Amino acid sequence: MRNAQVQIENRSAINPAVWVDDYGDNLYRFALSRLRDAEAAEEVVQQTFLAGLEHIKQYSGQGSEQGWLLGILKRKIIDFIRVRNRTNQFSDEEVGDPLDRMFDSKGHWRRNVHSTLLQPLQSIEREEFWPILRRCLQDLPNRQADAFTLREIDEFRTKEICKQLSISPSNLWVLLHRARLRLANCMKTRWHLEQS
Repeated sequence: MRNAQVQIENRSAINPAVWVDDYGDNLYRFALSRLRDAEAAEEVVQQTFLAGLEHIKQYSGQGSEQGWLLGILKRKIIDFIRVRNRTNQFSDEEVGDPLDRMFDSKGHWRRNVHSTLLQPLQSIEREEFWPILRRCLQDLPNRQADAFTLREIDEFRTKEICKQLSISPSNLWVLLHRARLRLANCMKTRWHLEQS
């Protein structure tokens, strides 16, 4: 009985009037890091606040308001990605294969590619890594970036990613493979540009 009373008290203490000021920036940054599009990030955060207002009675009072809103935001992000992938299914066609820039006609590494490819990853703890990764993610086709973000950043399982993106496991593997190659190449290039 005491636990139910605390939940009711916590629920009644919720104040949607301060959500934008108190949580808006954090939710926006989270959405932007996943969607790589400022307008889309703003849209899903607004949808999150509206869904929070609409379902305010579902807030149990356990955990923080921000955590509850973040849970809603994650679902809104997945919904946005699902819709974007349905409408842009064929707009992310590859323009040239990144493999051609990394391997010669016999399948051997081109000179200096293999030795420098992973250099930025050796300094993952350095502050320079994350901004470069974010910029490289923005350069990827949406489907590749979504697959990579869901798998490597959000740590979703293959089955869940395939369900969210409406693709097969083999399609996911291809998207991840291409995304990793492009990211490695982009990271290497940008890393050397910014370090020189």
